[in-house]
Amino acid sequence: GDVVIAAITSCTNTSNPSVLIAAGLVAKKAVEKGLKVKPWVKTSLAPGSQVVTDYLKAAGLTKSLDALGFNLVGYGCTTCIGNSGPLPEAISETIQASDLVACSVLSGNRNFEGRVNPDTRANYLASPPLVVAYALAGNMLIDLAKDPIGEGKDGKPVYLKDIWPTSAEVAELQRKHVTQKMFASRYSDVFKGDKNWQGIKVAGGQTYAWDVGSTYVQNPPYFQDMKMEPEPVNDVIEARILGVFGDSITTDHISPAGSIKASSPAGVYLRERQVPTTEFNSYGARRGNHEVMMRGTFANIRIRNKITPEIEGGVTRHFPSGDTMAIYDAAMRYQAEGRPMVIFAGKEYGTGSSRDWAAKGTKLLGVRAVIAESFERIHRSNLVGMGVLPLQFIQDGWQKLNLTGEEIVSIRGLSELSPRRQLTVELYRAGDGRIARFPVRCRIDTPTELEYFRNGGVLNYVLRNLARDAQG
Repeated sequence: GDVVIAAITSCTNTSNPSVLIAAGLVAKKAVEKGLKVKPWVKTSLAPGSQVVTDYLKAAGLTKSLDALGFNLVGYGCTTCIGNSGPLPEAISETIQASDLVACSVLSGNRNFEGRVNPDTRANYLASPPLVVAYALAGNMLIDLAKDPIGEGKDGKPVYLKDIWPTSAEVAELQRKHVTQKMFASRYSDVFKGDKNWQGIKVAGGQTYAWDVGSTYVQNPPYFQDMKMEPEPVNDVIEARILGVFGDSITTDHISPAGSIKASSPAGVYLRERQVPTTEFNSYGARRGNHEVMMRGTFANIRIRNKITPEIEGGVTRHFPSGDTMAIYDAAMRYQAEGRPMVIFAGKEYGTGSSRDWAAKGTKLLGVRAVIAESFERIHRSNLVGMGVLPLQFIQDGWQKLNLTGEEIVSIRGLSELSPRRQLTVELYRAGDGRIARFPVRCRIDTPTELEYFRNGGVLNYVLRNLARDAQG
């Protein structure tokens, strides 16, 4: 229950001046009472706009926020996407050694599993003033309405009501210090950038000059060997199962997010290119390099693959060898063997917000189809947009199939697909040679989506149309 991260972040309600001012007032009143943030709490302030720091400074609240450790660390996404940085080594080691459920409190709108920090299993969303309050309390198990959050310099307990500002106090400061002039000043030349941005040397030209040595931006392979006319869609024949997942697998489970572990496939890739671990940055920062991102697909530290139920994290078994390895490594071995792959999942597959790379990574790993009990609507559409076939169980889910992961899967009739057509999946069990068949619904829902799929994805579809228009 201990709070080890308390972050006022850039998204959601942090764009509301009243809650930022309220946070500053909570800090001011806490400092006046002699309260301090608990020493095990890592604090940060990362607003989405420089205007925020302007009006906090004008209102005289910056000094109090700084005194409690809510120093400005930058503008934009930080803690919500895993950019809080590591906890102090001693705290991190204690959490891991004792298997503690440590917490973060953040004023963002993202708290999916494994996203904020590897050491925080419980992540609570709160308004900025409550972030300050929980940093002072240092623990989520107290009742803020009844229990003291600390001891004042007079030795007496201090309650939240003692430092909570009134609506009138907040409104007065907002009227006085949040001005139109601030916004006009900050945004009049917003695209100019600072000296660092202005100092970047660019060659110019009509096309981007790819740097083969860059570990941040690489030319993605989506259009490799692409022809003007799409090839007929081939059936999925003798595919291997890359993963079997339960209900509510989110796009944060699928998509690369947060910090990059040195021992992970992405970490190994970076180390092989002489990138020190201190400069790994995050998946979000390296989203322009598909080599990093595909290695981080299905690599979430909290995901559970039913093929390897005893292991938490993005691992699977390669068959027929039976070797346990990272999902990326298994996918590359299957690709080298010329094997297509499929994913099985339960209900609500693909909920969440890390959307584009959840579909891109799935495609690049070599997954031809995802067979689930139900899909989140946008992720379903994005899978189609990347040329991955979403199939929905018509009757029972994968639980009734008693999957072990060593089954071989075939899906036929893809050259004659139509929207929402019923198909049959064949499941060959290598152990006893038996074949199970079950019906699925093709979740390509519209004729336009079918065109995207036949083209290998929406990007290929658009590029072919642009090329035709250019030819007249």
